[in-house]
Amino acid sequence: MRSIHRLRGFSGVFLLGLAVTARGEIDQAWFQSHYTRQEYQIPMRDGARLHTAVYAPKDASRKHPILLTRTPYGTGPYGPDAWPEPNGPMRRYASEGFIFAQQDVRGRYASDGDFVNVRPVDGPVNDSTDAYDTIDWLVRRVPENNGRVGMIGSSYPGFYTAVGIIGSHPALKCAIPQAPIADWFLGDDFHQHGALNLAEAFGFFATFGQSLRNPVQERPKPFLYGTPDGYQFFLELGRLADAFEGKIPFWNDLMAHGTYDAFWQARSLPPRLKNIHAAVLVVGGWFDAEDLAGPLAVYRAVGKNNPGIKNVLVMGPWHHGAWEKSPGDRLGMVSFGGPTSEYYRERIERPFLLHYLCGDTNPELPQASVFETGSNRWRQFDAWPPSRAKTTSVYLRDHGRLDFDPPASTDAPYDEYVSDPAKPAPYFPEIARRMVKEYMVADQRFAATRPDVLVYQTPALEQAVTVAGPIEADLQISTTGTDADWVVKIIDVYPPDFPNPSPNPSRVEMGGYQQLVRGELMRGKFRDSYERPRAFDPGAVTRVRFEMSDVFHTFSPGHRIMVQVQSSWFPLLDRNPQTFVDIYTARPEDFTKATQRVYHTPANASRLVVRMLGN
Repeated sequence: MRSIHRLRGFSGVFLLGLAVTARGEIDQAWFQSHYTRQEYQIPMRDGARLHTAVYAPKDASRKHPILLTRTPYGTGPYGPDAWPEPNGPMRRYASEGFIFAQQDVRGRYASDGDFVNVRPVDGPVNDSTDAYDTIDWLVRRVPENNGRVGMIGSSYPGFYTAVGIIGSHPALKCAIPQAPIADWFLGDDFHQHGALNLAEAFGFFATFGQSLRNPVQERPKPFLYGTPDGYQFFLELGRLADAFEGKIPFWNDLMAHGTYDAFWQARSLPPRLKNIHAAVLVVGGWFDAEDLAGPLAVYRAVGKNNPGIKNVLVMGPWHHGAWEKSPGDRLGMVSFGGPTSEYYRERIERPFLLHYLCGDTNPELPQASVFETGSNRWRQFDAWPPSRAKTTSVYLRDHGRLDFDPPASTDAPYDEYVSDPAKPAPYFPEIARRMVKEYMVADQRFAATRPDVLVYQTPALEQAVTVAGPIEADLQISTTGTDADWVVKIIDVYPPDFPNPSPNPSRVEMGGYQQLVRGELMRGKFRDSYERPRAFDPGAVTRVRFEMSDVFHTFSPGHRIMVQVQSSWFPLLDRNPQTFVDIYTARPEDFTKATQRVYHTPANASRLVVRMLGN
C-alpha cells in the first residue's frame, strides 16, 4: 500500500508516487497542475524594468509566502507557456505552498539596464535597491501572498541574496545566501590573496563574459582550448592581458586592476552589510573551491554590523553547491560518512524557512552548525570560531619536522628550493582545463616528491588534534628574486594501514594518503598591503604573514599533520615572474628562476597559528 502525504497549504490529500516524494519534492507535471506561471516586467525606482517569472499555487484557501531568487544566469525558458524543470527550492517547497519569484538581474537576459559584475552597492540605484523595489512590488501585486518574503540563492545568486538584505524591506523576513561572493580580490572565485585564479577566471569569463545580441534566445559559444591539457594551455597562453584580445569587458577590468584599488574596494560586500532586519542563514562548504571565503566573511560582517538579529552559519563538507546538487557524502576519494546535504536541507533550511515564512515553531537554531571533517560529525556552537578554542602555534623545524615546540637551536637554519616559472608546481595530478573541485581534498603525494616543494610533518599522533577556525601562516623567508608567491598547504596524512574503499575502481591506495585540508597562496608583494605592493630585497630575511580560510578538521590518532610550502600552484593560480612587475603584462624575459628559503631558527621561526578545540 502506498503511503499518503498531506501537503501544507493545499486542500485534500495526495498519493505519493512519481509526482510527490516522501520529502515533499515534486516533478514538473505536478508543478504545472498545481501552479500558475506569470511573467512580469517589474519597474524599479529609476524606470528600469526587471523580468520576473512568478509561480503561484492555484489553491486559494490561504495566503502564501514568497521565495525570491535573483540571478544573472537567466530565468528561462521564456514565454507564457514555458515551464522549467523545477529547481531545488521549487522541488522542496512547492508542496508547502510557496510562491516562487525568479528575476533576471539588471542588464541580464530579459531585464532592462546595463549589467555590472558585482555592482557596487553605494549610490542611489543598485542591487540592494532593486531587491527592495522588487519585494515591494511583489507583496502589493501578487495575489494571495501572506506579506512574508524570503530570499535564497547560491554562488552569484548568493551574492544577490546577501546584497538584498541591506536596508531590508519590511516584508523580507529571512534570507539564505549560499556561497555568497564577498570580495572578488581578496578570496572569492577569481583571486587568492591578490593572485589570479587563472583556471577559474579564464573558464568563467570565456563564456559568461560574452556579449550576446539576443540573450533570451542565444547561448554563449563554448571556448575552444584546442587541448585537454590545461597546464600546457596556460603555460603557452602568453600575456594574460592579451588573452581575449580585449573582447571580454570584465577580463579587461581584471587586467587593469591588479591591486586592491578603488575598483575592488567599492565591490567589497562585508563593510556594507548594515541596516539588516531579516533573519540570515549563511551557507558554505569547507571544500568549496570557488566561494569558501565569502560565506565566512558575510556571516562575520552580518553579526558585527547588525547586533541582535538572527544570524546563523552552516558549513558542511561540501564542494560548490553540493548542499543542493549532491548527497554530500564524499568528495573525490574522501568520505564524509553519510548524506550531509540531506541533514542540512531537512534539519536546518526547511525549519528555518517554515518558521519565518509560515509561522511554524521556532527551531531555535544554534548560531553555528558546522561539520567536523576527519571525525565526520555535525556539531553546534554558540559562536564561530568556537569561543573555547585555544590558540597555539605549530612550528616548521629542521629535517622536515613539524612540532608544537618552537626551535631552540638548529644545525640547519633554513630549507631551500629553486622555483622555476617555466616548470611551475601543478595543483592537481590529473589532466584538466577548468578548475577541478576535487583538488580541495586531493592526495598531495604527487607534490611531496617535487624538489620545489618543502615537506614538514609530525610523528604519528597519539591523540586527536582538532583545528577550528582560521589559520595564520607566519613565515620567515628570503628570495633571490624581487617578488615571490608562497603556497602553504595543511595536510592530513593517513596511516599506512588505512583501508581502501570498496569498490575501488580508481585503484587508489589510501594507506599514506595525503589529504589536503586547506591550501592557499599569498602573493608576496602584497605581504604588507593589498593596495600598495612592495618588492622583496633579494636575500634579506622577510616576514610573510597571512590568514588562511577557516577549517574544522580532526587529525585522528595514528594520522600525521603535514605542511607543504611551495612557490607555484599552477594553473589554479597565475605564475609569478619572480620579478617585481605588473604580472598581467609581464614579458617572457621577466620570468626568472629564484632560490627560496624558509627559515626555522629561534630568531626567525616559521609557524602556523591555529585554534585547537578539545573533544
